[in-house]
Amino acid sequence: MKFRLYAFQLLPFWAMLACCPYVHGHQAPGMLAPTVGAEVGVGEENWSVHMQNTNVLQGHTAIRSPYYGQNSLNSAPQMRQTVSLDLLLGLRLWSGAEIHLDGMMWEGFGISNALGMAGFPNGEAFRKGTSEPNANISRAFIRQSFGFGSEMEDTPSGSLFLKGRQHVSRLTITLGRFGAKDIFDGNAYANDARTQFMNWSLMANGAWDYPADSLGFTTGGAVELYLHDWAVRYGFFQVPNVSNGIAMDPHIWKAWAQVMELEHKHEIDGHPGAVRFLAYANRANMGSFQQTSDNPMRPADITNSRAYRIKYGFGLNLDQEIAGGIGVFSRLGWSNGKAESWSFTDVDSTASFGISAKGEAWGRPRDTLALAYIVNSISGVHSAYHQQGGNGILVGDGTQSYGAEKIIETYYDIGVYQWLHLAFDYQFAMNPAYNRDRGPVHIFGARLHWEF
Repeated sequence: MKFRLYAFQLLPFWAMLACCPYVHGHQAPGMLAPTVGAEVGVGEENWSVHMQNTNVLQGHTAIRSPYYGQNSLNSAPQMRQTVSLDLLLGLRLWSGAEIHLDGMMWEGFGISNALGMAGFPNGEAFRKGTSEPNANISRAFIRQSFGFGSEMEDTPSGSLFLKGRQHVSRLTITLGRFGAKDIFDGNAYANDARTQFMNWSLMANGAWDYPADSLGFTTGGAVELYLHDWAVRYGFFQVPNVSNGIAMDPHIWKAWAQVMELEHKHEIDGHPGAVRFLAYANRANMGSFQQTSDNPMRPADITNSRAYRIKYGFGLNLDQEIAGGIGVFSRLGWSNGKAESWSFTDVDSTASFGISAKGEAWGRPRDTLALAYIVNSISGVHSAYHQQGGNGILVGDGTQSYGAEKIIETYYDIGVYQWLHLAFDYQFAMNPAYNRDRGPVHIFGARLHWEF
């Protein structure tokens, strides 16, 4: 008998597992909560175990569609489900050193098989969907920190961190398999599709073609220097050997991704905030939009112009609490838009901003109500490529009447318990896949998430 992980089939199992934190005498208000683990000293974990499960049910209305292509959003109403389950293990090796493993299971498909919008509406929909449960070691890395100075701070227990004490000023090195997003482009209010906004353009800067396989992870290393309110980060990573691929390009000196980020944390009238500036450069066996357009073959096929070339871009990322439990955020991003999208999505420039409010004001402190607006665009030569029938990672209607992709997302997350959340999500998209001839589309979703 086939084993299928749908939400209604696992409710008893979730309830049993989610109660484990209370059995062990812990409370679990999120992925940074204390968990099952052995403590050494006062408040220091020697090892930890975390689990999370996220189920997303998402569907969209019928859309106006005079034509469609290989990568188009389905014109008829459609509903799809995705499931993810993670078991995360952490172990302290020696002073300042931790090793972390993440065994991930996933199943399901995004709407239209995760195609049809550059700002795709479900961050839990992997580009390689599956009708049967599939498993992968998504993370396996070691982290070493070297502290200096006398000022210390607490590190809460989290899915990728052990509870303990660390120097405020420190040098941290991470090596192995993990997500570049684990370290770079964080945001207090728009960062995690499992607990916050679900759109791809809100969980990361859409114009950063961040290095990852089709599941969102890669192999590489990162160095972080923290000096009180300042942090500077640098990462060097492998990239896929083909666009949106699973396998990494083995030619590490010819194919790579480099990223640098400068962050400053601050307070305004006692309210925390942060500003981050990101710059990246990727080198891969990428096709050229201009060379492909110059080739008379139609439909345009960018694979015919592939060569090792560089793609680069910049990003600005801000979050700021403006009152107790209420914060605003924004991301701006730009890339040179000459080479094909390789790892993330088909965006050359992006702007997003929004607001997030906790439910203290209406007597629901565990709840969150949030609203965001996104504008994604592509370069002229990139648009010309799609007009000639070319396909990208997520975009390709066979032709195109260009218009910036504009998306509104709002969600209400209900904190049923500290460890269990139910969210309802709505997104409205104009010009999906940068095409004024198709859409608009209304997208409705529900998300059930537990963690301990």
